[in-house]
Amino acid sequence: MEFENKLTKVTAQIHEEYQYLYLLNAILEKGFWEEGRNGKTKSLFGHSMRFSLKNGQIPILTTKKTAWKTCLKELLWFIRGDMNNQLLKEQGVHIWDANGSREFLDSRELTNYEEDELGPIYGYQWRHFNKPYYCKNDEKMIKMCLNECWNYGNIDSNQELIEDYTKMGETGIDQLQQIIDALKDPAQRTSRRLVMTAWNPCQLDQMALPPCHILCQFNVHDGNKLSCSMYQRSGDFPLGIPFNIASYSFLTHLIAKHCGLEAYEFVHFVGNCHIYEEHIDTIKEQLTREPYDFPTLVIKQSRGNINDYQVEDFEIHNYQSHPAIKMKMVA
Repeated sequence: MEFENKLTKVTAQIHEEYQYLYLLNAILEKGFWEEGRNGKTKSLFGHSMRFSLKNGQIPILTTKKTAWKTCLKELLWFIRGDMNNQLLKEQGVHIWDANGSREFLDSRELTNYEEDELGPIYGYQWRHFNKPYYCKNDEKMIKMCLNECWNYGNIDSNQELIEDYTKMGETGIDQLQQIIDALKDPAQRTSRRLVMTAWNPCQLDQMALPPCHILCQFNVHDGNKLSCSMYQRSGDFPLGIPFNIASYSFLTHLIAKHCGLEAYEFVHFVGNCHIYEEHIDTIKEQLTREPYDFPTLVIKQSRGNINDYQVEDFEIHNYQSHPAIKMKMVA
């Protein structure tokens, strides 16, 4: 007991962001050079981090400025099951631009997709898992719709035609709503089966980019304390991981608010932890910086439907950070 008390005291004095900085440094110092599909990386395999969400705390990293509103807009886009990058562009979000480009889609053999059509990615799997996905330029699908849709004569476009047809067919599994329903039910909220996955082998080839953060699990203890663990198969530590930490922390806080619970902890497991060669010199500056205290989050209201939350519902208080470090995303 005495040792546990000492350990707890020492751990409480260490800023949680040092977990991230330690892993950045570990990859630099001990990582293995690998040549991947899109460049040379230094990588390690299999690490984890834990971040407290108690009392409204949210781990938006501070040793470089994190664009938390961009991260939040993308998360709300996922939650609504959206898949078209144009909707993000209209909000000034350009995370998916490279993966929605004509060149990239063609490299994935998605030649029927229009630019910015991303296929059945994260939000689609969260809200319609394994529902058949048809792109609006799929000629075979269009012919099937024309043969089977009783009201096709009133439809003006291929997209409306396909949407009309798919509404009559399979709906897929709304994993997110199933979890919300269970968390709102005291008899179910302690289930060990509150799992949501974006990894669907049946549809990987239809996705502009197979998911990196592939599975999360929610857990309630002590009656009302909600935690989330997430497994990420591939983590770009300088660019992607800060967004992933913030995104799933936002998600946990949001679901806690929506279900009448308290956000408690986010646990992050990462498989391939890597840094691209062109980012190595850039992040050395970040490793010299001391973290500031994490900010806190207030979600101003509970809405009836998880789809209805807006960026304006979220307030971040006391976010102080070091300056941004510019790095180009590797698609």
